[in-house]
Amino acid sequence: MPPARGMLLPPATGNTPACVNSTLGCRMEGNQDVLGNSRRMKMHLDNTAGAYRITGYGAGYVAVNGESLTRSFIVTPETLITDWSPQHVDELNEAAFEAVARLSPGVVLLGTGVEQRFPPSSLLAPLLGQGIGIEVMTTAAACRTYNILVAEGRSVVAGLFVH
Repeated sequence: MPPARGMLLPPATGNTPACVNSTLGCRMEGNQDVLGNSRRMKMHLDNTAGAYRITGYGAGYVAVNGESLTRSFIVTPETLITDWSPQHVDELNEAAFEAVARLSPGVVLLGTGVEQRFPPSSLLAPLLGQGIGIEVMTTAAACRTYNILVAEGRSVVAGLFVH
């Protein structure tokens, strides 16, 4: 019987591969595939201790470091602003984006709730003019992306709408 996808086999002897992964179409021999490419996993030290991280999200809430928030907020690795005035994407205004810009981000993630909704380009133009990148996505996607960027040490601000 052929090995299952990704099934580990006993150590290679002769021409027997140490791992067979038919999904990727590679055969492993030691730490190299049949083309001689190194197949090692890169590990990173989590250096985000003390940073604000998103620890959960669901219908009607986003948790930051274990604290459930039920209204829109702004978060950076160093700052949590729980009284961000707009509660719905339709309420975004220049003042809301000025609060974000004051945090001097490299990139802004705008989580617009369950559906991706783009604010008027006139509201985004001042941030773009300052060289600040803006990504508009659902809140769930913004939560996941935020944690990845924080782990990479990026200068990120997330403005998240819970509802």
